[in-house]
Amino acid sequence: MRDGTRPPESAEKSLGDVVGEVSDKASLLVREEIELAKAEVKEKVSSLARGAGVGAAAGVFLLFAFVLFLQALAWLINDLLDVSSAIWAGFAIVTGVLILLAALTGYLAMRWLRRGAPPTPDLAIEEAKRTREELEEKVSA
Repeated sequence: MRDGTRPPESAEKSLGDVVGEVSDKASLLVREEIELAKAEVKEKVSSLARGAGVGAAAGVFLLFAFVLFLQALAWLINDLLDVSSAIWAGFAIVTGVLILLAALTGYLAMRWLRRGAPPTPDLAIEEAKRTREELEEKVSA
């Protein structure tokens, strides 16, 4: 205003109002930090679950490859003894394909497991540390 008085909306707040506002904002900050931590842990657990699932698939492929390898070995021995034709070659090719699939899925599983472990909310922890440091600086100043 032109007479030198402050408008009512810009008047200084009381200490109680300021403390209440700081308390509300601190609560909001803590809630947001918790939500960030939840989201981060959920993402890492999801990566661990994918890695474990693909790792299990790699194990299944290796089991099938082993069974087919044993069958191919049996047919090879049969062929070496000249008992029948070389049917074992088909079993050996399928075994090779399954081993390649197991290697690929094992690699993917290892990559996802490394990315997700350990499932700690690193970003939320770092943000909380920075917030604490800033608040300590403001209080000690």
